[in-house]
Amino acid sequence: MMSISDVAKQTGLTAKTIRFYESKGVISAAPRGANGYRYYNAEHIAELLLIKRSRMIGFSLEECQQLLALSINPDRHSRDVKQKAQQKLVEIDHKIEELKQIKLTLTALTEECPGDKNAQCPIIDSLTKNS
Repeated sequence: MMSISDVAKQTGLTAKTIRFYESKGVISAAPRGANGYRYYNAEHIAELLLIKRSRMIGFSLEECQQLLALSINPDRHSRDVKQKAQQKLVEIDHKIEELKQIKLTLTALTEECPGDKNAQCPIIDSLTKNS
């Protein structure tokens, strides 16, 4: 059994994050000792690492919970996991396109702005116009 600080060191997550995941039911609840402290085991470490790694590649907390459920399900099908990953790729591609459009707009605005001591600013004008 490990304390939350030990788990934090092993996973690279903060104690606050670990408690948050537990409170939201994302990971299984850690049993408490007579002193009221939570005690974690290797299963908790595995759950937390899966969540951490899933978050790092773009999965939402809800999606991480689904992946965790699949990871512990001996009857899972790899196609279900692959489908979730493919859906995430589509979302990421969409976000990339949105970011490209944002960059084009911001680039155009910054090129229009003289960046001098005058109050006139095309960036502010564009952001405040009603259209």
